[in-house]
Amino acid sequence: MTIAITGATGNIGGAVARALAADGVPFRMLVRDPARAPELPGTEVRTASFSDGEAARSALEGVDTLLMVSGAEAQDRLQQHRTFVAAAATAGVRHVVYTSFAGAAADATFTLGRDHWATETAIRETGMAHTFLRDCFYLDFVEDLVGEDGVIRGPGGDGAMAAVARADVARVATEVLRHPTAHLDRTYDLTGPVAITLDQAAAIVSAERGTTVTYHRETLDEAYASRAQWNPEPWQADAWVSTYTAIAEGALATVSGDVERVTGRQPMTLQDVLRAG
Repeated sequence: MTIAITGATGNIGGAVARALAADGVPFRMLVRDPARAPELPGTEVRTASFSDGEAARSALEGVDTLLMVSGAEAQDRLQQHRTFVAAAATAGVRHVVYTSFAGAAADATFTLGRDHWATETAIRETGMAHTFLRDCFYLDFVEDLVGEDGVIRGPGGDGAMAAVARADVARVATEVLRHPTAHLDRTYDLTGPVAITLDQAAAIVSAERGTTVTYHRETLDEAYASRAQWNPEPWQADAWVSTYTAIAEGALATVSGDVERVTGRQPMTLQDVLRAG
């Protein structure tokens, strides 16, 4: 079996790469910039991007199982994903492990969740086997939501989110790549052990960092206005704001036991993530 992974220069792909290398599992890394690829034993590096179908097809020849870490947020990310999926199918890849999003659907409130659904659909339509890792929002990003004034602002209402640690997503992906046949055509909902509101998140950050963090419930108009200072493109503003509206509607509040079922260990809490950081 030949394994290939994307995203090895990032957080999740990099953690998976290090874990596989530590176990002596050989694999191939697909990166846009070979100079940034981690130096790991038993690995090879190929240059390819999601948007370059021919380079991707060449880089994936001989690969059985592919970890496709979703690309960076961009207006054309879905087209990049579709190009890469088609290249994988043409190259003969048999099984795609894809990092998707919790509640991925054609009409998902979180706008980028719609792109993940479309990518899942593209993978299914090729006939390749799949494992979809539907990650909730990342616990690692919670602290980044805090403004310089110590306030989390967003139209999240009183909704809760079962956010997950990136480390737990990486552990699940690593286990799937180690034993891919046990996870064929499965969809896993990857969450933390509890769902927390933004008020609770603020309180936890306050306690762990020894600072005062609060949560301010914005209206939709306030949310768009407060983000206008960064001059985002419309699609980006919609994605930022819908992060919170998805929380408000309760779409991300369901806690799943899939992390523990796959890895054998309980997922990390926000406190765990903040202490590890």
